[in-house]
Amino acid sequence: MSQTFESLSNSMVATIEQVSAGVVQVDARRRLPATGIVWSAEGVIVTSHHVVERDENIQIGLADGSSVAAALLGRDPSTDVAVLKVDSTLSAPTWAELEAVRVGHLVLALGRPHKDIQATLGVVSAVSTVDKSRRRRRPAGNLDRYIQTDVVMYPGFSGGALVGASGQIFGMNTSIMRGASVAIPTPTVRYVVETLLKHGKMRRGYLGITAQPVALPASLKADLEQETGLLVVAVEPDSPADHSGLLLGDTLIALDDVAVTTMDDLLSLLVGERVGATVPVQLLRGGALQTVDVTIGERA
Repeated sequence: MSQTFESLSNSMVATIEQVSAGVVQVDARRRLPATGIVWSAEGVIVTSHHVVERDENIQIGLADGSSVAAALLGRDPSTDVAVLKVDSTLSAPTWAELEAVRVGHLVLALGRPHKDIQATLGVVSAVSTVDKSRRRRRPAGNLDRYIQTDVVMYPGFSGGALVGASGQIFGMNTSIMRGASVAIPTPTVRYVVETLLKHGKMRRGYLGITAQPVALPASLKADLEQETGLLVVAVEPDSPADHSGLLLGDTLIALDDVAVTTMDDLLSLLVGERVGATVPVQLLRGGALQTVDVTIGERA
């Protein structure tokens, strides 16, 4: 038993040493600094949006004890991800895809609110993924994907790494969900980073409608495997919805083959990658199912 424990202990130490160079200190607020993870060797760093309280005079503490200035490239409050850039070549860890994460995996949460690396041990307690119903999956740019663990999130651990036994990064730890330790998984981090690097902001689509949930007719619930849709109660003039012919009284069933049952469902689909795209909207009009093509606009 002692040999097994010693082997596990040494393996954890080796994993921390392997990854620690890619975990940095982020000093961007008045109180205790937080943590960031190197995304790429070109100096791109990801951290939690909520720990970046100032847009200038951001300092990054590296594993060798040195400190370098960072620029804020952009942020996404909806996923609690911010992207920083330093003019240095950094050691980038390997990020694992969400499919590699399983409930029961042992994980390490790494933080660097001070000069030295810190770690806590826990287990993956839940993996929340996208809807796997008969309709297509939703995009990654929101928190319908996260990894829940029982690791202790010490002060300053937000923005730090959730590390698997192989030394790969499962995700970025965040305290965005009160009462739970969660990590933003690789696909979501990647989506935000790539969008901010390309556009400098998170693009948001819009239709230009006001809608509310409404129960679908009993005859359609079983066929659609869906209880509710979105009743259109207002259409903004000269909006994408107006140009596409959506009408007051239409009930939206799906957008781009993904079911919409609440406004949150609809908003989660209006991500930047759909701006400018023409997508089918399935709706109920006058008791009959119809499909209308809508070109997604960009929210100002």
